[in-house]
Amino acid sequence: MADLIAERLPQLLSYKVADFDLGESIVHPFYEGNSILNIPSSICKILNIPLFSAPTLDKELLTPIEDEVQHVFFVLVDGLALHRFQRWIEEGSAAVWKQLGSQGVIAPLTSVLPSTTTAALTSLWCGQPPKAHGIIGYELWLKEYGIVTNMVLQTPMSYQLNGSNPAEVGITRAGFKPKEALQMPTFGTHLLEHGVQPFAFQHFSITSSGLSQMFLNDVSSQSFSTAADLWVNCRQWLERQARSRSCAWIYWGELDHLSHHFGPDDERARADFMLFSHAFQTLFLEKLAPDLRRRALIILTADHGQIHTPIREENDLRNHPRFNHCLHIKPTGENRVAYLFVRPGRMKTVREYVEECWHDQFLVLTAEDFIKSNLLGYGKINPVIFDRIGDLVLLARERAYLWWGNKENHLLGRHGGMHPEEMLVPFLAARLG
Repeated sequence: MADLIAERLPQLLSYKVADFDLGESIVHPFYEGNSILNIPSSICKILNIPLFSAPTLDKELLTPIEDEVQHVFFVLVDGLALHRFQRWIEEGSAAVWKQLGSQGVIAPLTSVLPSTTTAALTSLWCGQPPKAHGIIGYELWLKEYGIVTNMVLQTPMSYQLNGSNPAEVGITRAGFKPKEALQMPTFGTHLLEHGVQPFAFQHFSITSSGLSQMFLNDVSSQSFSTAADLWVNCRQWLERQARSRSCAWIYWGELDHLSHHFGPDDERARADFMLFSHAFQTLFLEKLAPDLRRRALIILTADHGQIHTPIREENDLRNHPRFNHCLHIKPTGENRVAYLFVRPGRMKTVREYVEECWHDQFLVLTAEDFIKSNLLGYGKINPVIFDRIGDLVLLARERAYLWWGNKENHLLGRHGGMHPEEMLVPFLAARLG
């Protein structure tokens, strides 16, 4: 077993791409070999095809697992923080992963920044950091369409769906075309061009969503409803794919949903991962033929973790009209990485207000300093970044956040920032037999 968490964690905790003071509880994205961004090229290396954009993971993480792999199952559990994964497998809630880790590798990785689903999944499917692909938050000002957009639902930010189909009220009505939005190569196409069949398993509620359409070009997909449905589908699919080379993407989002609404340490979150893992073990792993198990590799990771954020009236912007008056529009981005579009002549006032009302809760940066810091990644900058970040960026310290929704603040778990609980995720890779 290569359990590298204790060995490699100090390196991730001490790594810095910027000199900003966010306190001691901080993790910087480690784009050069120790982040989720490096997984797609690592899968390519394992399957012996050309790499895809970003560098691979460090050699130490790949050496034990890369020989003669025909099928890769890339499992992403949305919101699964490293420390909770460790605790749950040690206490027996999901022991199957500890067993598999003993046959392969368990290590820590960082998320990207912002540590959020839209940025992370786009990075995984484009092989590019957020600085390059431009999807830098849950809610973004898309200047080219004149809309502040919820990038998951791809509807105007303030829309309440109330049972409506997002496609009926979405930004496609303003001319947005999900399949053309990124304008860069995607991982599924790369796999297909090199003889690997790409496939995606997603919950039926998101199978044809705008976000999925943005990066699942050339990827066949199958929907599921429950964990049992998912893992039976996966097993039957692999049995049909036995002779070809394949890479299956499996996205599980319920843990993140429960963690947001009840808190990431609520018993519901633990129970969800336990049941997900039990279904994997009994309906997929234990029923696979030995020959298929030997040729298949599983990778388990997360897009980000979550941090508990108690509901505080002081963080609700409905209670701060003077602050709102200084802004052109509501903040965008993430509750823990907020982009501010400041009215002319109000920059000093905004800085003073943040210091006065939320003393030491946020680091205030100019958009220029934030972009230059490389927190969004190295290399080429997508020009849309300059429109989407605005003028100032608020980076949250500890458990701070801002809430600007047109509804009651009901979230007990959040992510997006740089706290270890949201930035550190597990990387497990092992042969199935």
